[in-house]
Amino acid sequence: MSDENFERELRVRKIRNGTVIDHITNGMALKVLKILGICGKEDNIVSIVMHVPSEKIGRKDIVKIEGKELDPQEVDKIALISPSATINIVRDYKIIKKEKVKLPEVIEGFPKCVNPNCITNSGEPVSQRFRVEERAPLLIRCEYCGKLMNSDEILRYI
Repeated sequence: MSDENFERELRVRKIRNGTVIDHITNGMALKVLKILGICGKEDNIVSIVMHVPSEKIGRKDIVKIEGKELDPQEVDKIALISPSATINIVRDYKIIKKEKVKLPEVIEGFPKCVNPNCITNSGEPVSQRFRVEERAPLLIRCEYCGKLMNSDEILRYI
């Protein structure tokens, strides 16, 4: 096997069971892990490939998580920071489900509101709730205090 083929094999190595998150916005793989709560203490094997050439989006990141299938709320979180991502569910080395993330109209429980006086930041048992005002460029509004957040602020408050 040539060096180039060996390098390609390492980048696209298949997983037996789990989730492959593909077409992540370039440089955002570590943020994806953060919003999924993956910090390295889990037993799952996690593979991260960053800045990979992509015909569709120029460069992309890929995250592979063995032994974990994402729930809809986790997919919504990914859509918030990487709207071009695709979620592939893998079983016995085969993709059994492939879906493009879709930004929901309402986002609950994530991210933290930028307004320090918002009730969601007061220690009260109230979960964050945002309505998507604009999709491109991304703009969300806190349903409690009305504060608008853009994509840069969202990234700072995850």
